[in-house]
Amino acid sequence: MAPAPLLPLLLLPLLLRPLLAAPGQGADTWARFARLPYPEDQLFLHDTFPEGFLWGAGSAAYQTEGGWRQGGKGASVWDTFAHRPPPAPSGPRPAGGDVASDSYNNVFRDAEGLRRLGVSHYRFSLAWARLLPNGTAPANPAGLAHYARLLARLRELGVEPVVTLYHWDLPQRLQDAYGGWASPALPALFRDYAELCFRHFGAHVRYWLTMDNPYVVAWHGYGTGRLPPGVRGGPRLGYRAAHHLLQAHAKVWHLYNDHFRPTQRGKVSIALSSHWIKPQNMTEKNIKECQKSLDFVLGWFAKPIFIDGDYPESMRSNLSSLLPEFSEAEKKYIKGTADFFALSFGATLSFQLLDSHMKFQQLESISLRQLLYWISREYNNPQIFIVENSWFVSGSTKRDDAKYIYYLKKFIMETLKAIRYDGVDVFGYTVWSLLDGFEWHRGYSIRRGLFYIDFQSHDKKLMPKSSVLFYQKLIEKNGFPPLPENQPIEGVFPCGFAWGIVDNYIQVDTTPSQFLDPNVYVWDVHQTKKLIKVDGVFTSKRKRHCVDFAAIRLQISLLQEMHVTHFHFSLKWSSILPLGNLSVINHTLVHYYQCFVSELLRVNITPVVALWQPMSENQELPASLAKYGAWENPETVQAFAEYAKLCFTSLGDHVKIWITINEPSVKNLTYTAGHNLLKAHAKAWHLYDKDFRRSQKGKISIALQADWVEPACPFSRKDQEVADRILEFDIGWLAEPIFGNGDYPYIMRGWLHHRNSVDLYNFHLPYFSEEEKKLIQGSFDFFALSHYTTTLVGWEKEDALKYDHYLEVQMINDITWLHSPGRAAVVPWGLRKTLKWVKSKYGDVPIYVMANGIDDGQNMVQDKLRVYYLQNYINEALKAYTLDNVNLQGYFVYSFNDKTAPTYGLYSYVANQYEPKPSLQHYREIIDNNGFPRPETEVLCPGETVSCPECHFFRTRKSLLAFVAFIFVAFIVTIFLISYYSKRAGRQYK
Repeated sequence: MAPAPLLPLLLLPLLLRPLLAAPGQGADTWARFARLPYPEDQLFLHDTFPEGFLWGAGSAAYQTEGGWRQGGKGASVWDTFAHRPPPAPSGPRPAGGDVASDSYNNVFRDAEGLRRLGVSHYRFSLAWARLLPNGTAPANPAGLAHYARLLARLRELGVEPVVTLYHWDLPQRLQDAYGGWASPALPALFRDYAELCFRHFGAHVRYWLTMDNPYVVAWHGYGTGRLPPGVRGGPRLGYRAAHHLLQAHAKVWHLYNDHFRPTQRGKVSIALSSHWIKPQNMTEKNIKECQKSLDFVLGWFAKPIFIDGDYPESMRSNLSSLLPEFSEAEKKYIKGTADFFALSFGATLSFQLLDSHMKFQQLESISLRQLLYWISREYNNPQIFIVENSWFVSGSTKRDDAKYIYYLKKFIMETLKAIRYDGVDVFGYTVWSLLDGFEWHRGYSIRRGLFYIDFQSHDKKLMPKSSVLFYQKLIEKNGFPPLPENQPIEGVFPCGFAWGIVDNYIQVDTTPSQFLDPNVYVWDVHQTKKLIKVDGVFTSKRKRHCVDFAAIRLQISLLQEMHVTHFHFSLKWSSILPLGNLSVINHTLVHYYQCFVSELLRVNITPVVALWQPMSENQELPASLAKYGAWENPETVQAFAEYAKLCFTSLGDHVKIWITINEPSVKNLTYTAGHNLLKAHAKAWHLYDKDFRRSQKGKISIALQADWVEPACPFSRKDQEVADRILEFDIGWLAEPIFGNGDYPYIMRGWLHHRNSVDLYNFHLPYFSEEEKKLIQGSFDFFALSHYTTTLVGWEKEDALKYDHYLEVQMINDITWLHSPGRAAVVPWGLRKTLKWVKSKYGDVPIYVMANGIDDGQNMVQDKLRVYYLQNYINEALKAYTLDNVNLQGYFVYSFNDKTAPTYGLYSYVANQYEPKPSLQHYREIIDNNGFPRPETEVLCPGETVSCPECHFFRTRKSLLAFVAFIFVAFIVTIFLISYYSKRAGRQYK
């Protein structure tokens, strides 16, 4: 069976392209995305953007220029706002942009950053108060010269300028003289300012944006007063300011269209910002509320411009007299005043400046793809230019900005899906921002730049962050082209490969059946209608047989349906030896285990048995051991050796693969406990090797959890060091003494010495004696590992809740990865990297993947994720075996059923019934094919025959078939005898 390719996704563009859009059709967005195939639609899309796609970076004048008193610049409302003493109750106001990134004095520095990125365009804004210090003529020659110098440098680099006329920094003189955007005089003044810009710079500018995010200017500048000019005029003044902003935009567009477009041949639009919103649940009412939320934020400005010159109907019907009216002439004048749709999406508005009542009790989300589709449907499928997009990192984060990278990766990938899957016409993308700067109401507490700026330094050098390398490579490749290592391969595993399933603990039911009851009963048919035991009367006792345990028969039959060759489970130490020693042995349970493993062998399933697996209650240790220190107590080592000897003696004739200790959790293990645990394992191994191996001919090892750890910033040496450190603490801690040099990893010892000396901690990692090293080193027959997921780590502290101070590691999440309902990341290539790491560290040791699985939330839809998980993790295991020459001997799925491992099972367990999930069938097909053979090839191992479903039917019903055969033979004999004697009687009669 060939691996299930991701090729069906290539069909999605054909299936998912939207119909021709029409006004108001954005409301179908939520239902459409709820119907998309899972998990296929959520997979990362490896593809490239259309040829000629524009890649750029951006900045805004007040955020980066500084030089607020240089070159004749006038004051802006942001200058005044930042210098104003804050009201006492509100606390300190963030420092302003007086110097910021000092771009005014560093034009060539910024241009060098653009050259290094390899961008096609640079979006920046003109400072109105730098060009017109009073907001009106006369112009400032120094300001004109500054922007002319910047444009000239961009021409030299071949970088397209995308110029914003107004990015929130209104000249203070206009606010003082007119009341700013609350005045109907502002649109004409804005037109005059725009004309100055078009005349001086238009010959070199192809893309103009009249203004940025008018929602923030109107609502928070004149309504709430949260931002400059800080007018708390309430909703009425906010809507009036927006009215004038729309009129101003339209005036500028018509000015350019009538007087400058014929010669300059540029395009003009307005940068509109939006959030995304999803319904609390998929009801018609909630979807209408989501539509209303977008109308009140984005549609407020987009509908007049892109549809009919008027506000959305939902605003008209809800706001009554608060919303100003456009005359019919004004509607015609505003309608169509954009040559493309310029979209801003990210941290400035989403989760920051969106008032809660604008959500209409629905849930805010950061799905750029769905917003792009909504815009396409709502506004007649316009050409979309993403002119601002990114997220942010902490102000203390310096150059390894992993969080920023993964948000960038998510947004760009969603843009690609919108183009390829949804038919949205996006022609450009702009990262915000080129360099760190003043982040408006957040001040310098966050950073959004690709380049790091030390704001305390004098020279303000640009220092590239990891995101620069990420974005640079993305631009070079024009997206995320498919890579050979991401493609599934065809091939099969070796003959004798162990295909297994895992159960933490088997279902134990030692209740005797009726045939073992020696009592005699009388049926009271007249009164009680019940069986009455006859006292003093007994039948002879029958010897127990394995067939008496009904629970065993059921579990064996379920395992047979899987076609697995191996079954891995753990014994219960606390139940076999309740007192922790051999004084009390639960012989009934031991007999049950004997029956179970012998029945497994009878149906050709090899038992893989773990002596001990830590669980929540007392770590599944006998109570007496748990009470007196558990693994902290050296006596537990000897107790474990005695327990192991009992198990080898009782079960060893039927068990050929032993696990001493299964998945000890290093997260919950002290160094002393780990020390004793290693000695206990080694004692058990040597005991088996000396006393049992020759006669029982089995093999034995320890099983360690080995999730992969990847540096969050692949270009960062420090992140790589952190990843190496975590791998040694998570895996090497217990693996190195056994599979390596007999002692703990040197990285681990070195780090603990560093922590103890620097921070005065007292974390003591014990030392082994030379005798103990010899005992532990080499105490293995194979390397057994459990692998479930992959984690990203970095050294920069970004999120205190996910930062480990002891190991100085920041856990990072790649939000483009698939995640299970339990938030486990689905990262198939992490298994291959883990297997290669083990080989590189410990040589060509035989390896078993002893557990690999994912939760499904007890939702059959989520089981599709498990199908994907198994398909791709097993394929990565095949790559490790085939391409990396890893000595892989077996693969086991976790887990058997939901009863013992809720949400992880291949069998669901509902109302006392086991039901196979679709993922079971998929795993069975992989087993039957021994991997992913090429089409029309058949690989048979020695002694094997061609497998077929019909054959399995007969193999699993031998007793039934024997009985049917007996009846058939008896029937034939009876017919023969009847015929024979009938003829004989007839002859006698004659």
